[in-house]
Amino acid sequence: MISEPVRYSEVPLTRETLPERHAAFAGQYSFTESAILARQARRESNARSYPRKIPLALKRAKGIYVEDVEGRVFIDCLAAAGTLVLGHNHPVVVEALESALRSDLPMQTLDLTTPAKEAFVEELFSLLPAGLASRARVQFCGPAGTDAVEAAVKLVKTATRRPTMFAFQGGYHGMSQGALSMMGNLGPKRALAGSLGGVQFLPYPYAYRCPFGLGGEAGEAAGISYIQNLLGDPESGVLTPAGVLVEGVQGEGGVIPCSAGWLARLRELCTEHDVPLILDEVQTGFGRTGKMFSFEHAGITPDVVVLSKALGGGLPLSVVVYDESLDKWQPGAHAGTFRGNQLGMVAGLATLRFIRRERLAEHAEAMGLRLTAHLEHLAKDHPCIGDVRGRGLMLGVEIVQPEQLDARGQPRAGSERASAIQRACLRRGLILELGGRHGSTVRLLPPLIITEAEVDRVAEIFARALADVESAARGPAQA
Repeated sequence: MISEPVRYSEVPLTRETLPERHAAFAGQYSFTESAILARQARRESNARSYPRKIPLALKRAKGIYVEDVEGRVFIDCLAAAGTLVLGHNHPVVVEALESALRSDLPMQTLDLTTPAKEAFVEELFSLLPAGLASRARVQFCGPAGTDAVEAAVKLVKTATRRPTMFAFQGGYHGMSQGALSMMGNLGPKRALAGSLGGVQFLPYPYAYRCPFGLGGEAGEAAGISYIQNLLGDPESGVLTPAGVLVEGVQGEGGVIPCSAGWLARLRELCTEHDVPLILDEVQTGFGRTGKMFSFEHAGITPDVVVLSKALGGGLPLSVVVYDESLDKWQPGAHAGTFRGNQLGMVAGLATLRFIRRERLAEHAEAMGLRLTAHLEHLAKDHPCIGDVRGRGLMLGVEIVQPEQLDARGQPRAGSERASAIQRACLRRGLILELGGRHGSTVRLLPPLIITEAEVDRVAEIFARALADVESAARGPAQA
């Protein structure tokens, strides 16, 4: 880690940041941003979310940069919710797709195999820990990670013949009905008059706002003891589950990492009670946290791994990888029309090979430490920053109201201030997202190819946006 924050870059974001390649293609669509956004608001579902907070109409993108139809250039620290680990239109992905299209490779094949699919599976298995790869089976699922979560749940319920699941408070696993039933966030569930039953929610180790009011190792130990009691006490009132579904770093829940020791102990409990452990690596997988998979920080081997996002190199693709002992379901037990997306496999293969060859997991760890150092330095001078956390290039900054304390004596969530910071960052050319309790955590998910200079630029924009918001809060008389 750098000992002191480096001098921030003053290089402005301009159209020159992006190359002119494909300008002719972009020119086919000539609309003003206000017109496009107005049409989107009129035509698209009320369920749309991102455009409400990031009102942009994008025209071109390259690397970590995107350009809107008005010619403004932004650093993209959302990257399709972490999907674009190589950024936009990376040359290795573009070349792979162009080659595939010229070769007349079939675009969709259902479960039928192809040389492209075989090469993709070989590469995927080669990235898995040896203990899992040697016993692994893979199920290709529908385009999104939520379908792979559904498949994983069906898999373990079929294998164990148990009807219930364990999930964690703050967890996020997708928006389908089954995945929603294992989500911590109550918002999407309220309109559904309840979700699918049979899910027991467990406390996740959240050091800054520990559910037991303890924090640190004591809080983690209390959580493990609670889970141990549920699994081992014949009077607990809770059935042994078909599986335990967990994230190594909770993403949408506020970028909350569990410790290696906590996850290792959870693995031990699952083994002791013959409960399959499912790691949702949809957002954390493929280098994002500084390891190829987040569970590698704990040195464990899960029974089931759910993968999507970066897996397809930016194209829709999801899989479940699992231990062969669980392969009890019958043909057709899980299916989907687009599970044979060959272009996704081609793009995914190019991406996975590049991640390995260029050691992007290690790079993500180094860039994450650099960005964390900047953010922690800012926290010393800005009391509204309650916590800086995460792993690799999956970072969160929890914004609080330091002048308002809750019943536990902790600062209340700074939801409005976090939204103001997000808007100020956007005005200054930085796209990022919010998450966590009350939407008070600023989330940073840049592509893994981000450079030191670009990390410093992100920190500089964030610092200035923070100053903008605090100045506005003080008012003109005190600014």
